[in-house]
Amino acid sequence: MSETANLLANLKGRMRLDEPMARHVSWRAGGVAKVFYQPASVPDLCMFLRSRPADEPILFVGLGSNLLVRDGGFEGSVVFTHHALTGIRQEGGSQLRPTFHVAAGVPAPHLARHVAKHGGAGAEWMCGVPGTIGGALAMNAGCYGGETWNHVIAAETVDRNGNVRLRTPNEYNVGYRHVALKESLEEWFISGVFVFERGEEAPAMRRMKKLLSQRVESQPLNVPNAGSVFRNPPGDFAARLIESCALKGVNIGGAQVSPKHANFIVNTGGASAQDIESLVDLVQTTVRLRTGVDLVREVRIVGKAK
Repeated sequence: MSETANLLANLKGRMRLDEPMARHVSWRAGGVAKVFYQPASVPDLCMFLRSRPADEPILFVGLGSNLLVRDGGFEGSVVFTHHALTGIRQEGGSQLRPTFHVAAGVPAPHLARHVAKHGGAGAEWMCGVPGTIGGALAMNAGCYGGETWNHVIAAETVDRNGNVRLRTPNEYNVGYRHVALKESLEEWFISGVFVFERGEEAPAMRRMKKLLSQRVESQPLNVPNAGSVFRNPPGDFAARLIESCALKGVNIGGAQVSPKHANFIVNTGGASAQDIESLVDLVQTTVRLRTGVDLVREVRIVGKAK
């Protein structure tokens, strides 16, 4: 038996072929993944990565809230971390600054509530992040004045050879919705260590309730969407620029610029990935031509056109 065959035979996670990614992204649209894998543990994930061909594209997905897979599909392996890489563990930390080790597949709102219930404060903004900790680490997710990497003191990564490393923040270039390892290496986040201030549960829960109420009032949460499509340019807001170009409510096929929030593109029903990407391009082009501002996409688009 070859080494690859031996690795595959010993995998403990769930593998599926030609998996429709519309089931796993919040836009509820898009093509299939050639290989879909939900690891049983970190060692199992390492074994899976070692089993893949060296030139095969690999994509890590949490809640799929910042992702679009084109209709022609993704010719590689997708690693699904939600319900796979789980768990929050409180570490020693100081008496004033509680510390938490958080697996990549944990939804960010779960961490916000966990911190509040275990003597911490300052994670409340995470209740508005519609993704996992792995995704938050990868893009420095933020909202309501908070940003992920303001709280990170260490991050655990894995490479395609299954090597696990513990990284520190100074090994990364971190900016607004941007995180990149200073070394030219391909790695993915499998956990992070976060530090917060000491606090009390009741005030933190009240703040989260208020933030969630604001989110419901201002965002189109009742229809499939991927959150903010574009980054806010310096000193301005993407939504304001899009609205100033009279793009609210504009649609291509089943994709529509939300009438409720201009920086959201929603699937009104039956939208293809091509509908969504075409509308993203239309918004970007229109805003550039009319305002001179070149909006930068916050969402990731992968795969091939049909």
